[in-house]
Amino acid sequence: MEQQNLLGGPPPTELPDNPEARQALEAGVDPFEVAARFPGHPAAWAELADRAFGNGDVIESYAYARTGYHRGLDQLRRSGWKGHGPIPWQHEPNRGFLRSLHALARASAAIGDKEEADRCRTFLRDSSSAAVEVLAT
Repeated sequence: MEQQNLLGGPPPTELPDNPEARQALEAGVDPFEVAARFPGHPAAWAELADRAFGNGDVIESYAYARTGYHRGLDQLRRSGWKGHGPIPWQHEPNRGFLRSLHALARASAAIGDKEEADRCRTFLRDSSSAAVEVLAT
């Protein structure tokens, strides 16, 4: 369960849904195809980052994760996010960004960039404790 800021912090930010891209991934369409057709869909990049990391391709995973992260940041800003505040895991369209952020932390750690890995882990923890719990497994 996401904790609410009782001190009046910024409201949770919810990214817009892209039903066509989401449904394509859910139907098993290759994430390369989904990313090519919907380059702004962070979940496609997160899928590619996870696949590359699982195959031992850490640099490729880092690149995919960074792309999903930056595409998600662009959407967050367009959705009113001001650089801090909750990004709830429970809102499904947020998951691609949060997964990309997690994948970027993981790949950064794997290449020895401790500062970036720590920054991404802190950002993820500050954004969604539920995402941390889900993605830690």
